[in-house]
Amino acid sequence: MAFLKLIFLIFILHSFMPIPISSTPSLNKEVFAQIRPDFLDFAKKPEIMVWMVGIRRKIHENPELGYEEFETSKLIRAELDLMGIPYKYPVAVTGVVGYIGTGKPPFVALRADMDALAMEELVEWEHKSKVPGKMHACGHDAHVAMLLGAAKMLQEHRNDLQGTIVLIFQPAEEGGAGAKQMLDAGALDNVDAIFALHVSNKLPIGVVASRPGPILAATSSFEALINGKGGHAALPQHTVDPILAASNVIVSLQHLVSREADPLDSQVVSIGKFQGGGAFNVIPDSVTIGGTFRTFSKESFVQLKQRIEEVITKQASVQRCNAKVIFHENSSYPVCFNNKELHEHFRKVAGEMLGVQNVVEAVANMGGEDFAFFSEVIPGLFFFLGMKNETQGPLQSGHSPYYMVNEDVFPYGAALHASLATTYLSENPPKHTSPPEGSFHDEL
Repeated sequence: MAFLKLIFLIFILHSFMPIPISSTPSLNKEVFAQIRPDFLDFAKKPEIMVWMVGIRRKIHENPELGYEEFETSKLIRAELDLMGIPYKYPVAVTGVVGYIGTGKPPFVALRADMDALAMEELVEWEHKSKVPGKMHACGHDAHVAMLLGAAKMLQEHRNDLQGTIVLIFQPAEEGGAGAKQMLDAGALDNVDAIFALHVSNKLPIGVVASRPGPILAATSSFEALINGKGGHAALPQHTVDPILAASNVIVSLQHLVSREADPLDSQVVSIGKFQGGGAFNVIPDSVTIGGTFRTFSKESFVQLKQRIEEVITKQASVQRCNAKVIFHENSSYPVCFNNKELHEHFRKVAGEMLGVQNVVEAVANMGGEDFAFFSEVIPGLFFFLGMKNETQGPLQSGHSPYYMVNEDVFPYGAALHASLATTYLSENPPKHTSPPEGSFHDEL
């Protein structure tokens, strides 16, 4: 009997003890299950669509080159202010970093690039570039509009987030290594993962593509000044011909890929610049050549760079010339590498939104992307967003003066941004119940 009384007493005491509450909250999965399917429907609302299109067209009419995106940045900040989204500015000269959520871990980032290209737009339409010699010919204006669209949706659900979504509006993707500058400025401090998209003229609208591992190549460019001795073309014996030397250099550079590289290890060396001489009967004193090289591995990149310099200098010396090689470090990007776990996350989220048949495997290509600087230091996922509509005719590829964006793609990009970020927060609760003091800072 005494034993039963003891058991009953323990039961009563236990009943009045407080129930422990987890100090590592995550996004309420029931709440999120109701939110996510609405993202695409929300983004397709006429008023949201018109708003995103308007932003894109304003940016398109006023293109700005790398680190000159002051008006673009001003427009972005004005929209964030209207939405009540706090941000940091300037980051890497013109960059903007916005924050939605608690200001505490976990942190997940979404990135859009802002810069235009130095080229003349040849598309005749109402919102053609108003700046001579500058054009948004790679879709960065669309990327900004879609990330702002995602921000509008995410801000409406900010109270449901247990974590922070970081909005990266990045300058100077086109050769200025803006991503690296933003990293150096601390834009990704405390961020656990990052996502980015790029519109594609090759994929149908409503279709997306990515792949785990390398998706875009490590890239760099170089110039070489080959010096000889000029003179009259009728008396070549009195000259040291740098044109002949440069010609031999170019042929020899092609052997680096065809005879030194593993055929299964993709590499490219291309010469796109050859400047020398100004008269048909004069051998010049010097010739300048320039080109690009690309690989899918860091080791191959380092080896190829070394051999390019050796071939140029030594092949020039065979022709009695001397050569100096300059590598353009500001245009050097590492391999753009997709994290395997984030790729599976992308496949799942995009498949639920668009249908699994519309999530395809991307073909790796030798193009470069400075998103690679981000994915080199934290897990990253870069994907392509289709915008092709056969009924509207073909779209030109990026960096064409006839490049156009199919604005019907905007709801898909905005909704995928929002869904990828919120799902990531729901599946990745904070790693520490009580983070050590100083281990992260409250961005808000």
